[in-house]
Amino acid sequence: MGNICRSPTAEVVLRDKAKARGIDLVVDSVGTENYHIGDAPDARSIHHARLRGYDLTPLRARQISDRDFAEFDIILAADAANLREITRRCPVEHRPKLGLFLGTDPLPDPYYGEAADFEEVLDLVEKRVDFLLASWWS
Repeated sequence: MGNICRSPTAEVVLRDKAKARGIDLVVDSVGTENYHIGDAPDARSIHHARLRGYDLTPLRARQISDRDFAEFDIILAADAANLREITRRCPVEHRPKLGLFLGTDPLPDPYYGEAADFEEVLDLVEKRVDFLLASWWS
């Protein structure tokens, strides 16, 4: 929603794992809400990502824009509420690009949780990224 927990984590994990496989991807993350624009990712997201070798510190939150729908080939939402909002804003011709990051399940929001919730998000994101990269470049 605010682009400070799940989406920056997914962005960096996808970018880093693609780069490690020699795949050049343009990856970005955005929120559906505007209340964190310009903010760094949540300190807990940064901390837990760093423990696994990911650096979220250069990222700054931004809100999805009309340009994103034309610019990106795939737009994946963290959960159904975000997917509904993205779909509402998306021009009809770009709606086939939309989906959930985990396929059919929501990516849990760790914001109000504990350390284990941030670790769970990382586990789910790493597993899904490995699956996506293998299915896109097999």
